[in-house]
Amino acid sequence: MPKLLHMICSPREQSESSAAGRMFVDQFRQAHPDWDIEEFDLWREPLPEFTGPILDAKYARIDGRGFSHEERDAFAVAERLAMRLALAERVVISTPMWNFSIPYKLKQWIDVISQPGLTFRFDPATGYLPLLSDRPTLVIIASGSDFITGMNRGRIDMATPYLREALRFIGIRSVQFVPVGPTTGPADPIRDARDNAHRRLAELASRF
Repeated sequence: MPKLLHMICSPREQSESSAAGRMFVDQFRQAHPDWDIEEFDLWREPLPEFTGPILDAKYARIDGRGFSHEERDAFAVAERLAMRLALAERVVISTPMWNFSIPYKLKQWIDVISQPGLTFRFDPATGYLPLLSDRPTLVIIASGSDFITGMNRGRIDMATPYLREALRFIGIRSVQFVPVGPTTGPADPIRDARDNAHRRLAELASRF
């Protein structure tokens, strides 16, 4: 059974990113009833701190030496997290924008799975090479500002380019971004932004 992995990156169930992600997944489920939907809530499932044995394991890989028992056990956690991504034919990431970029839990997940020999490798002749296969990926980013019309109130979107590059680095290039914003301020622009984003997501769900 093919699988869609939905990564939930907001700690608030009623956040705009969470609501948009649920709406898309519900529409996708209706259009693809034979697919398995896996939810990965970064705030409710444990992520390892990137320190101690798991950090040592990364440098063991870089230095070309074997793992200690502690490093092997720690690296196995990173392997399991990366495998959840690798086994998904489709990926949805619904996230808020925090302080111009992404929540620290999403960055932590990226840091844990971006390991040499796991999701990328280094070739002295050609440089860094991704190890994951490409797959359609949708990133929903909710922000207090409006980055569609340019009414961004002086804020900068560093989340979109960062996620595009972080995913490309491990092999995922077919990425679509759907912004939701503004999510703060007068009610009418918020409602219009939500409606427009949900309309676009509903259209994408049937052909994603």
